[in-house]
Amino acid sequence: MHAAVASEHKTCSNIGARVLQDGGSSVDAAIASTICVGSINSFSSGIGGGGFMLIRDANGTSQMIDFRETAPGAASEGMFVKDPVSGIFGPLAIAIPGELRGLEEAHRQYGKLPWNRLFEPSIALNRNGFPITAIISKRLRTPILTDVLLRDPGFKEVFAPNGTLLNEGDICYRPRYAETLEMVSRHGADAFYKGKVAEWMVEDIKQLGGIITLKDLSDYKAVLRKTKSTYYHGRRIITGGEILNILERYNFGREDNASRDLEVHRMVEAFKYGFADRGILGDPGYVKGINQVAEELMRKERSDRIRANISDERTFPMEYYHPKFLAPENHGTMHLSVVDGSNQAVSLMSTVNLYFGSGVMSPKTGVIFNNEMADFSSPNQTNVFDLPASPNNYIHPGKRPMSSGTPTIVEKDGKFEMALGASGGTRIITAVIQVLLNTLDYDMGLADSVEVPRVHHQLYPESLSLEDGFPLSTSKFLEAKGHVLEWAPVEKSQSAIQVVRRLASGIVQAVSDGRKHGLASAI
Repeated sequence: MHAAVASEHKTCSNIGARVLQDGGSSVDAAIASTICVGSINSFSSGIGGGGFMLIRDANGTSQMIDFRETAPGAASEGMFVKDPVSGIFGPLAIAIPGELRGLEEAHRQYGKLPWNRLFEPSIALNRNGFPITAIISKRLRTPILTDVLLRDPGFKEVFAPNGTLLNEGDICYRPRYAETLEMVSRHGADAFYKGKVAEWMVEDIKQLGGIITLKDLSDYKAVLRKTKSTYYHGRRIITGGEILNILERYNFGREDNASRDLEVHRMVEAFKYGFADRGILGDPGYVKGINQVAEELMRKERSDRIRANISDERTFPMEYYHPKFLAPENHGTMHLSVVDGSNQAVSLMSTVNLYFGSGVMSPKTGVIFNNEMADFSSPNQTNVFDLPASPNNYIHPGKRPMSSGTPTIVEKDGKFEMALGASGGTRIITAVIQVLLNTLDYDMGLADSVEVPRVHHQLYPESLSLEDGFPLSTSKFLEAKGHVLEWAPVEKSQSAIQVVRRLASGIVQAVSDGRKHGLASAI
């Protein structure tokens, strides 16, 4: 095996693998698989959402394509203060989708196969139907959300054609979405942002009371960003790295005097510091000096100072970690990772935010719209710990909200080694860190490093979440350190990792996390 795709659905991984087999690049495969995941697992992604694509080319250069959703032109800072629910469900919760502009930009730079070839498998899937999986059936029956979906005419037509929700094994048809994808495949992303599809979507949103205009769609642009990186035990980690910098000097798996239990405690403390800092971040296009702040957070000298404040004897109340602001949480996300035979690699995250986004499907186009406006902060709103919302993340027309997305690529000795990322909102960050540690520090096999039970702490709420199956001896050790434990079924956490890795022998391994019933595909 010399190339592979890891996505959260076996059909979509296979579609990407066939693209690679036909001579497509890893970017081509990522695009085809992304359109597929958004068709089948529409609760987590789709062309009505947005995200990030981290690309490392075969020559070692890398860049991030930011196709995060943006606030509409008529959006305002306090638009959800009186009615916070309208920022979660319904037309006002919709931000301008970015996925197709991002995929188009990636294809323009790195594509080998024709654009329309990448859409053909998913057009057929939506037109001819696909089976409802257990996880889709479960998401359709999420409490509160079910009522929202059944009130929406578009959702009812697709997921409850006979008046009741589809069950596992039933065939789902999305003919209007197939028509939309076909128009995009023929005419490019302009069909979505400036053409007939755009007109239909705006009509549907306006009829429901939304504020998105044709100008909002036509003005949307994906942003090319320089990648950030750090070094962890000699490996280059692209992007991110604040928490890894804190952990590096602990030498996990290498110190005879440090038990694995203690190393888990230290890791959790690093998580808490990382989330304390997260609330100060924001869109660099709207927050002056935020790039310098982000660079400061990545400095190893700063991480050394943080590490000196971590106690091996106990954990501390939230205030000890000096949080300043509340950071939002999201759920409905997908991730996929790809590497081709030339070592061009992609780590891609796409999301509609919460499950099925805003709960609004355009009846004319079949597009499920995100509720990314919920990822912004609103003035005068605090959480139960009285932490204020972050002004750096307040709503402004054209602004991108904060995200937990962590597309990651690892190099060893200047060569590609691994691409990975996760779905699962704030759990993305901690899941990626743990898989990296399992693989790089503890020398676990790739499948084991992904599947073993994980822990999660995001500073607030002040509880440490442990997946079922986590070692009881370690949990008792953590409890003795003062951590407040909360047990969570593995399927509830839904932080699913997708990872591809090239071994020193040249063979490629690929693993899709069982938490979302994914299956990778290789050639």
